[in-house]
Amino acid sequence: MRQGRSAVGLLGLALALAGCSRASLTAIGPAPAFDAGAAVEAGLGAGGASGGDAAVDAGRGGVAGTGGVGGGGGVPGDGGLTGAGGAGGSGLVTCPSPALKAGDTDQTVQVGSTTRSYVLHIPSAYDGAAPVPLILDFHAQGGSGTGERTNSPYPAQTDAEGVVMAFPNGLKGPSGTAWNVGPCCVANVDDVAFARALVEQVRSIACVDPKRVYAVGVATGGGMAYYLACHAADAFAAVAPAAFDLLAENVGDCLPSRPVTVISFRGTADPLVPYAGGLSSVVDGMPVTFLGAQATFRKWGELDQCTGTPSAGDSNGCSAYPSCQDDAEVILCSKQGGGLEAGNAGIAWPVLKRHSLP
Repeated sequence: MRQGRSAVGLLGLALALAGCSRASLTAIGPAPAFDAGAAVEAGLGAGGASGGDAAVDAGRGGVAGTGGVGGGGGVPGDGGLTGAGGAGGSGLVTCPSPALKAGDTDQTVQVGSTTRSYVLHIPSAYDGAAPVPLILDFHAQGGSGTGERTNSPYPAQTDAEGVVMAFPNGLKGPSGTAWNVGPCCVANVDDVAFARALVEQVRSIACVDPKRVYAVGVATGGGMAYYLACHAADAFAAVAPAAFDLLAENVGDCLPSRPVTVISFRGTADPLVPYAGGLSSVVDGMPVTFLGAQATFRKWGELDQCTGTPSAGDSNGCSAYPSCQDDAEVILCSKQGGGLEAGNAGIAWPVLKRHSLP
C-alpha cells in the first residue's frame, strides 16, 4: 500500500473538485440476499477525473494500540480493543461462521430501488471470533471506493487490530461521483440510508460490533462523515472528517440525537474549502457556504455541550475542548500552510476507538 498521497494525485483531486466542483453464513462476495443486480460502477469513468484517488500526504503516526482484538472486560483505549463483553463493546453479537477470509471484495446492497456498491476490506488479523469495529471511509469528489481503499491512511493503522473497513461508491452528480450532504453534491440520493444499509449488510456477514461503527472521509467524503454525525448519531459512534466543514445552508438541520465525538483535519491554505469559510461553487449549480474550520469547531462544541476554552494547538496542530457532554471529544487539527489535508489516521484512530454507542 502506498504510504503517502502524491502531489500529482493531489492536483488531480483539486482539478476534479475545482472543475465543478449491513446472520448470513455465506462466504465473502456479493451477498445474494442483498444483491439486486450488477454493481453500480459509481466510481469509474463518469464525471471525468477520478480525483478522489489521490490526496495529500498528511503524515503517518505509529500504530496506536498493538493489542489485538479479543479478551473480555477490558477498557478500550490505545492499548487495543476489547473483546465481546468488554467495556465499550457489545456482548450481544453472534459472530457469523465461517469467518470471512482476508481480502478486498466488491459488494452491493439494495437501497430502495437503487443498487449501491462498495469495497469490503477484511484484514489478515480478522479471525471472526470476536466483534470488531467497522469504519466507513468515504471518497472525495470524482473518486471511487477502490481509489479510496488504495489511498486511505486508515488500513495501515487499523489492520493489525482486525478492524473491518468499507469503502462506499458515491453516485454521479453534476461534477462526478459524490455524496448528498444537503445542498450539495448529488441530488435526489439518500446516502444516509445507503450508509445504514451498508452497515447492516456488513454486520450480517462479518463479526462487527454495532456500537463501534465510525465514519471518516476526505473532501466531500469528509462532508459525508459530518452529515452522518448530524443525521445518524444512533448508528455512528464517532467521525473523522478531513478537508471539509459544516455548511451554512443546512447547519440548522444538524441535530444529532446524542453528543458525537468529532476529530477533524484541515489545512489553513486549502484552496477549495477555505479555512476561514465562505461561498464556494465546488459543484456546478450547487453553491455552498462553508462555515469555516474554526466556526465548525465551535459549532460542534455547542452541539456536544462542551465547556471551557479549547486548548492551544499541540505539536500536530490539534486543539480540543476540555470537557463535553457524555465524555464526547471535539478536536480540530489544523496544518499551517496545508492544503487539502487527508487527515492523520495515527492521530484519529486512537480518538475514534475510545468511543462507542451507549
